[in-house]
Amino acid sequence: MPRQLGELEDAVMTRVWQWNRPVTVREVLEDLQQERSIAYTTVMTVMDNLHQKGWVRREVEGRAYRYTAVSTRAAYSAALMNEAWSQSDNPAAALVAFFGMMSPEQREQLQAAMHIVQGGEAGDGPGAAGR
Repeated sequence: MPRQLGELEDAVMTRVWQWNRPVTVREVLEDLQQERSIAYTTVMTVMDNLHQKGWVRREVEGRAYRYTAVSTRAAYSAALMNEAWSQSDNPAAALVAFFGMMSPEQREQLQAAMHIVQGGEAGDGPGAAGR
């Protein structure tokens, strides 16, 4: 089970996931610098750490690496939710509490997801119109 990403790891992975293509340290650095002051070596270290942890793979291109995400943001989020749920001493109560925190839109998305998992089509069922 992957552990939760740290703040800077998440900022880097967010870009890798959003861009959905091989990226360089320089590209990530330039984008991060729009929000904060950060050194090239810091971004390089974070991306190397993400590679060592299995979050990204890398290929040499010239004198630099290009990094690509190993899995999706959705898979990461699902793994975190599954880990939290599996650690509960009362999983049913944890789910009820979690569902109670959801907005009506999130509950509708949950229903659509359950419909897909149970073999239905993505566009079928209540609340499908307008998606």
